[in-house]
Amino acid sequence: MLSKSVIPIASRAASRRFARRLSFFYGSTFGMLGSYLPFFPVWLKAVGIEASWIGIITAVPAVTRFTVLPLITAFAERRRMTRNAIILTAFATALGLSVVGTQHQALPLFLVFVATCCLWTPTAPLTDAYALRGVVRYGLNYGPLRLWGSAAFVAGALLCGLFIDVIAPERLIWIIAAAAGLSALASLGLPSLDAPKTSESKASEPGHRGAGALLRDGGFLAIIVASALIQGSHAAYYIFASIVWKQAGFGGLTIALLWSLGVVAEIVLFALSPRFTLPSAALVVIGGLSAVARWVITAQQPPIAILAAVQLAHGLTFGLTQVGTMGLLVHHVPGHVMTRGQGYLAACSGIVSSSTSILCGIVYARYGQGVYYVMAAMAASGAVLMWLARHRVGTHPQSAASGG
Repeated sequence: MLSKSVIPIASRAASRRFARRLSFFYGSTFGMLGSYLPFFPVWLKAVGIEASWIGIITAVPAVTRFTVLPLITAFAERRRMTRNAIILTAFATALGLSVVGTQHQALPLFLVFVATCCLWTPTAPLTDAYALRGVVRYGLNYGPLRLWGSAAFVAGALLCGLFIDVIAPERLIWIIAAAAGLSALASLGLPSLDAPKTSESKASEPGHRGAGALLRDGGFLAIIVASALIQGSHAAYYIFASIVWKQAGFGGLTIALLWSLGVVAEIVLFALSPRFTLPSAALVVIGGLSAVARWVITAQQPPIAILAAVQLAHGLTFGLTQVGTMGLLVHHVPGHVMTRGQGYLAACSGIVSSSTSILCGIVYARYGQGVYYVMAAMAASGAVLMWLARHRVGTHPQSAASGG
């Protein structure tokens, strides 16, 4: 997996400090996401935004991933300022969401949210690129670092679930904005990853793969497209699950617990990931096939007992796919272009997710839960693609991490 550094170049104290501070930042970032994903659509509905606009607004983050995001990640990589870019985007996100909370009309809300997402969405690929460089440098595992993000996601969802029963839904945005503010403060504690002196010379060696070569690499393209299809198949769940469950009579805490069940399974998977022995490509395939089963069952509108059990599959559909994808990238993408590689992954995911979000709004309006059959088809496509490309991925040696 992401566990073994070629040459440990830092002390154990530095390694522990990096792991501790990165874990805290992951936690604060995903704590905000845990409040945003389940309840931002609920807030939009509460302030009077129509369903068609909800679909468009919630598609904005995905659109910025393939428009603005690659430009920001490329700029951060060229300037060797991944850490500083994380800090800037984190503070911009907190400010932007605070302004979003003052808007209750569809068009101005949409415009402010677009501006916010232009700087919010790069935070995730910047953080993953920063994390993978640290993983290589300090000989760490990605899963145990990332699990703190999942744990905080649960806490964020539960906190919002509690608040939704005691405060007006129109005020949920302020919980989301406050969580973004905490994430911004946590970004200040990220240690710098100074580039090793050998990395620049290595990047200039003949034949050393650069950023442009990634887009001509069939293996890399297979990795990001397969991941985008499988992760993009969660779109209907992210957008409409809370709305459907609320209409079914579930309380805010019940909704939060349903979301949390899946993330608890995800946490367990991340914690166990250093013990996995299957190839990373196989993990992605398993994640995709698990998503097919999950969405087909969800389409049947199962009773809450079955729904709760199905939610546990999130550990496989999201968590296993994420671990497998990161494993493939850290062995396939040279460290000096890891930030751009993460940007390309996010851009590809954005293309798939934005189009899927808009499609989900249309399909859901006509067929309701039948939208999950479309999600199942997407996940199946991703699994098949990765299976066909399994011999082409993970064959390039990782280079020394650089930048940060």
